[in-house]
Parts: sequence; structure tokens; C-alpha cells
Amino acid sequence: MLSEFDLIKRYFAQHNAPDNHLALGIGDDCALLHMTPGMHMAISSDMLVSGRHFFPDVDPYTLGHKCLAVNLSDIAAMGAKPIGFTLAFSLPEADPAWLEQFSQGLFALADEHQCRLIGGDTTKGPLTICITIFGEQPLTTALRRDAAQPGDDIWISGTLGDARLALAGYWRELELSQEDHVRAAKRMHLPTPRVALGMALRGIAHAALDISDGLVGDLGHILERSHVGATLFIDSLPTGPVLQHFPIALRRQFTLAGGDDYELCFTAPPEHRAAVIAAGVSSHTEVTRVGRIDAEHGLRFLDSQGSLVSMSLQSFDHFQSP
Repeated sequence: MLSEFDLIKRYFAQHNAPDNHLALGIGDDCALLHMTPGMHMAISSDMLVSGRHFFPDVDPYTLGHKCLAVNLSDIAAMGAKPIGFTLAFSLPEADPAWLEQFSQGLFALADEHQCRLIGGDTTKGPLTICITIFGEQPLTTALRRDAAQPGDDIWISGTLGDARLALAGYWRELELSQEDHVRAAKRMHLPTPRVALGMALRGIAHAALDISDGLVGDLGHILERSHVGATLFIDSLPTGPVLQHFPIALRRQFTLAGGDDYELCFTAPPEHRAAVIAAGVSSHTEVTRVGRIDAEHGLRFLDSQGSLVSMSLQSFDHFQSP
């Protein structure tokens, strides 16, 4: 049977590769990071709980990917560059086969973004994973939620809604073909953090965040912090490749309030439209203009004909959603 320290040594410590920011990594009471002059340290934490954020029988490789991806997505939303992360988790048992797959999924994404595991903790208990991620950000270019300005365009990266469609399939809310469910579930289990786009938007975008709980709820955080309102062109929202074949009412619901998309929503002045598109091209990320920031508070929806649409939507809430 694996001990706690055997588990760390076998599956996690060997990935503690040399890094210019890392003065001391796994193996001591604290990790030590070099601070780059002229940079802020960006820090974010996310917790994933079995049965709440993922199914108990989820593939461990995809779980390893997703638990880091959701943290990288927060780093991306600030326009920061990831440096390293800590991993603290509880496990019902130290299953070597599960740990092998989980660590492979985790480190495949970590290596892609040159983001090193620098410490953490593990214990026995219900499956719960908590990652704290560290990044660096030039002092004056953070993409903050409180920086949206009236007249700004609202943009979305990638596409929305397929993750929610996959969940509807799992919950038997909808009958999906096996092919459609597999394609949609890939967006749910293997989100793509838009780190390159976030960095490319420095000095171009005003405000940004990542869409984790649904566009309506998450955009609402920008509106509240920036003391502004917004108008969304709901039929211009970039629909996922599977969801786009479904009726318009379902497309609107899942793109506006689906959640688990981990795309970026950001605002930028109209004179930066060409620069936004160029940032998308340079980061190999599709970007779509989907609305505008208004001085008048509140959130309004316009259809493809420019008519106001009344909609009642609620994004995911950890203490109110089922």
C-alpha cells in the first residue's frame, strides 16, 4: 500500500523540473519563487468536489486535465502568464492505476503551459481537489473586472453551450446520439484555457473574466464591479458545434446560462476591434463580438432583428443550484 510520501514521490515529485522562477520546489515546508521586477504576482484557487463538480466515475486523465485547466482559465482572464501551482487533495484510497492516469492528465497540460507543480498536500478522505495557481502580470496591464467602460464592445472567445449540452445528456434531460454526446462531452471534460489570448489582450481589452458558471451570471460580475450595464446580441453568441444543430430556444438557454465553458468574456473599445481580431489570430483563438457595454444599468437582450427579448435565466450557483 502506498504511503502519503510514496504517493507524492512516485506520481508528482519527479515532475518538479527546473524553472527560472522556482528557487525551491517540492520537498520542503514551503516553495520559494523568484519575483520578476516590474510584475504583479497573480494568484487564484479553485476546488473541485466529487459529485458536485465532476462525476465520481469520471476518467482520471480528463479530471487531471480539467482541475488544472479551470485554474489556468482564471490566470488567462487576468492576462497573466502561469508560473506554478500547488495541489492539495484528499483521496478515498491510493489507487496506483487512478493516480497514474490523473497525474498524466495533469502534467500534460502543465507541461503545455510550462507551469510547474511546486508543492501541496494529500490526505485520505472524500475525493476533493484544490489547486492554487501562480502567475505573473505586468504592473499596469491586468484585465480586471472593474475596468469595463460604456461604449466597449463585448467579446467571447471560442464557443459556448456544448458543455451544458453534454450535461443534459448525462442527466437525461435530452436524448443525444452517442456521437453528439461524445463530441459535446469533450468540451465539458477537456476545456481549453485561453492563456495565449489573455496575454495577447494586454493593453487592448479593458475588462475580462472566464465563463465558468454561465455567461449571464459571469458577465454580471463585470457589470456590477464596473457600475455599468450591457446589451447582448443573443443570436450572435458563438454556439458550440454540436449545440448549433438544436432549436434556437435551447441554443439561447445553453449559451447564455450553460456554464463549464471556460472561455473568456472581455470588453474592449470599438477602436480596438482590429487589434482584438489580431490577438485572436496570433493566439489561434476564435473571437466573436456579441454585445456592448451601456451606461444604463441592467442587462438587455436583442435578437437578430434588433428586437428586445425577455428572458429569465439563472447561472450556476454552488449553494443554490442542484
